Amino acid sequence: MLRLFWLMLALAANNVMAAQKLRYCDYPVYPPISWSDGKQVRGLAPSVVKNLFGQLGYEVEIVVLGNWKRCLLDAAEGRVDVVLAYSTAQREQSMVFSTVPVLREEVALFTNRQHPVKFERLEDLANYRGGLLFGESYGVDFDRLVAQYQNIEWVSDSSQNFGKLIRGRIDFITSERRTGQLYVENLPGAQDIVALPNALSVDYLRVAVSRRSPLASRMPEIDAQLKRMVDAGEIDRWLNESEVTYRDMINLPTDAQ
Repeated sequence: MLRLFWLMLALAANNVMAAQKLRYCDYPVYPPISWSDGKQVRGLAPSVVKNLFGQLGYEVEIVVLGNWKRCLLDAAEGRVDVVLAYSTAQREQSMVFSTVPVLREEVALFTNRQHPVKFERLEDLANYRGGLLFGESYGVDFDRLVAQYQNIEWVSDSSQNFGKLIRGRIDFITSERRTGQLYVENLPGAQDIVALPNALSVDYLRVAVSRRSPLASRMPEIDAQLKRMVDAGEIDRWLNESEVTYRDMINLPTDAQ
C-alpha cells in the first residue's frame, strides 16, 4: 500500500513537471541571433531560451508570427510568455526585462555607396528615407525622429528592405551591425551595401517576460541562471556556433538545402 502511495506521488510529480510549459515568440530574420533553416528556428536566441528555461524546469514551445510587432503585442497581451528584445519604457509597461543582458549589440546604418548618406548626428537622418521592420525600436530619440519626420518605410521582411536599398528606393537601413553584415555577405547585388562606421546606438538584448505570465514572479531565478550561463561562456559559444552554421547553410548548393 505504501509502495502504491509513493508511485502515485511520483506520477503526480511527473505530471506537474510535464505541465511546466512556456511559449516563446521569435521572428527569425536576424542571423546569427535567430533565423530559420526552413524547418526550424535556429540561432543564439532559441538556444538561450531553451537552455535557460530548461534549467528552470520548463518545456519551451517556439511560436513564429508574421512580424516582430506581432511578437511584442502577443507578449504584452500574455499570449506568449517570453521574447528576447531591447528594453524601452513602452515595453516595460507590459514586460519585465532581465537585469543580466544576453548580448551587447551595436546598431548601425547600412547604406548604398552609390547613394551616399551623411551621418554625423541623429538629426541628419531626417534628410533621408529609411527602412525598418515592423515593431523595431532603436531608442527614444530615434523613435521620436521617426514619428516627427515620417521618413521610414515599414516592412516585415529583411530581404524587402535590402532589396529597396540595393535599388536605391530607400537611403538607409537600421540594423544590428553583426546581423546586417552577415545578411549581406551573400546577398546578390549587395556589393555596394556597407555599414557606416559611426554607430547609431549601443543596446542590450535581454530576456523579456510578459507581466501577465506566471514567469514574471521568477525573474530573480531567471537572472541568476542567465548570469551563470554568461559567466560560463555559453552565450559566446552559441553565438559563434550560430554564425558558422548560418554561413554553412547559405553556402550550400540550392539542391542540398
